[in-house]
Amino acid sequence: MTEDVSGERPDEVPGDGTRTVFVERSAYRRRRMTDAASLLPILGVVLFLVPLLWQGDSGSQTTDVMLYIFGIWALLAGLSGLISRDLGRDRSGGGTGPGRDSDADTDADKIAGGESG
Repeated sequence: MTEDVSGERPDEVPGDGTRTVFVERSAYRRRRMTDAASLLPILGVVLFLVPLLWQGDSGSQTTDVMLYIFGIWALLAGLSGLISRDLGRDRSGGGTGPGRDSDADTDADKIAGGESG
């Protein structure tokens, strides 16, 4: 591995010789999807307020505003469905990551199967 001018490896956190900067791809993706889910309501409020900015000679037509609001509602519902599906798929992916207790799963399987351990 190469070292830069300061003598530290570029893939490590300065001052910590054991911890790498990069996180696992699935953990990074999950964090970004959680961020997107958190920002979705803010995006929705901003998009719902856009018709207040529409000014014309006679103002906005009620039908135009209603179609716009329905379109934004459908877009937000679709985006939230995609995000929640992706977050649910990450959670049910199995494995023993943070938040997964493999011993608890094994004990639950034994209880459900009637085995004593």
